Order: sequence, then structure tokens, then C-alpha cells
Amino acid sequence: MHDHHHHHSASERIGWAFALNFCFTIIEFIGGWLTNSTAIMADAVHDLGDCLAIGMAWWLNKLGAKEADARFSYGFSRFSLLGALINGVILVIGSAWVLSEAIPRLADPQMPDATGMLGLAILGVAVNGYAAFKLSDGKTLNERMLNWHLLEDVLGWVAILLVSIVLMFVELPILDPLLSVGFTLFILFNVVKNLKETLRLFLQATPDHALREELKEKLSAIDHVSDIHHLHLWSLDGEQHVLTAHLLLKQDYAQAELVRLKSIIAETMQNYPLSHTTIEFEFPDESCRDDAASSNSSSVTPHHHH
Repeated sequence: MHDHHHHHSASERIGWAFALNFCFTIIEFIGGWLTNSTAIMADAVHDLGDCLAIGMAWWLNKLGAKEADARFSYGFSRFSLLGALINGVILVIGSAWVLSEAIPRLADPQMPDATGMLGLAILGVAVNGYAAFKLSDGKTLNERMLNWHLLEDVLGWVAILLVSIVLMFVELPILDPLLSVGFTLFILFNVVKNLKETLRLFLQATPDHALREELKEKLSAIDHVSDIHHLHLWSLDGEQHVLTAHLLLKQDYAQAELVRLKSIIAETMQNYPLSHTTIEFEFPDESCRDDAASSNSSSVTPHHHH
């Protein structure tokens, strides 16, 4: 029961942060337009991205709690990759738009409304600071990540705050597009890094090479095992991994010994972040089904032509 409550409160906190951020993002776009500041526009795009990330996290928090069914037999945690992908694409588009606005202004800077910028920045620090504070109780990975996003937003607003104070005393309009270009490049750098990781997981690349080697070593070290092949390690969402392997045994063991072997394997595996494992035993005198399948198909093809 306690666990259910925890999940519920996580969902509530995330929903809360979403509502707050969403309203504020709209205020930002309007404020950026009214104060004629590209730096605020850049921050608005960043906040929009965070908003989507929070909305996605909130939705996935609900989805993730759903049990696996016949159609989605691995459950729903893989949806988070889809969320990350969509979010990344939107941030890239937003960033491109900000750069297209800001770069021409480097050549011909326009003075933004510094007082308006200052007002918005104070509001920004307050709103994002409060949202980050609300989420900082959260223990779930989703919440920790969102908290980091919100803290980043606070820093972005602090930068805008400082620039607006400088602009109130010194006429240096180029600071505004400079800040927005710097900010946007920072966003893009992070987005590209995340997109690369997301795509790798989508394509079922091995999520952690060292882990794969370690698992292979641990399995090979078991007395009964002479060889391992078709070892596949892939990840549902970067956290929960799936492992399948064929173990070639040294001899034909009796039933009781196989049962003992299974418990040895289970013990070996239990400390790893594996949500699904499938291990198949093969005996010395049998040919591997997967090998047979691939060699059969290759040996069948040439006869086709005759």
C-alpha cells in the first residue's frame, strides 16, 4: 500500500511541476516578444523542452505502472525512449528557430527592454526555483532528472538577470543575442548527446559493454559450462536490461544436476539490472538450433537457382 502511495505522490508532484512550467513557458514567449529579447526566447524554448519532458515523464509514470500484456509483453518502460526521441526533435527545431533569430542580431544588435527582462528573470528564478524545490523530495529517476532540468532553468534565468542588470546601466545590446546563442548551443549539445544514446538503445545496441563482458565471464566461470554463444544484452529503457544466451554444457547432466545448475545461474544473475533473462542449455552432441537455422537458410539458397 505504501508503495502505491509513493507512486501517486510522485505523479502528483510531476503533474504540479508540469502545470507550473507550462503556464510559465507561455508567459516567457510573450515576455520575450514584448521585451524584444532573444535570450528570453532561447530560454523559453529550453523551458518548452523541459515542459514536454515533464509532461512525458508524468504520462510515462502512469504508463510505466501498467502491467505487461500480451501485446506489450515487455511492459511499457520502452516508451520512455520514444518520449526522449520526440522531446529531442522538438528541442532541435526550437533551437534552430532561436539561432535564426539571434544570429542576424549579432551583426545588428537591438536594445532589449532591460527593465522588462529583469522583471521576467526575477519571476523565472522564483517559479523554477519553487518547482525544483517541490521535486527535490522525489526519489524516482524521473523526478531526479526533472529536478536537474529545473535547476538548469534557474541558472539560465540567473544569467538573464545579470545581463538585464548590466543593460540597465551600460548600452551593450549585443549581450542579448550572445547570451541566447551560447544558451542554445548548450541546449543543442545536450540534446545531441541524449539523442545518440536514445537511438543506440532503440537499435538494441549493447547498453553497457563492460556489463556484457562481465556477464559472459561469470557464466563461463560456471563449472558445467564449456562455451557460450548467442549472448544478447539489450535494454528496454537504459535502466532495465534483457539478456538471452545459449550455454553449451560439458556433458549430458541428469535432471537433478540441471536444476542445481539453474539455481547457480540464478544466483550469478541476481545482482545485475536484468528485468528479463532467458538461458538455454545445449548438450555436447546436439547442434544449436539458431546456428542450424542460419546455416540451413544459407545452404538452401544456392539450390534455389538450379
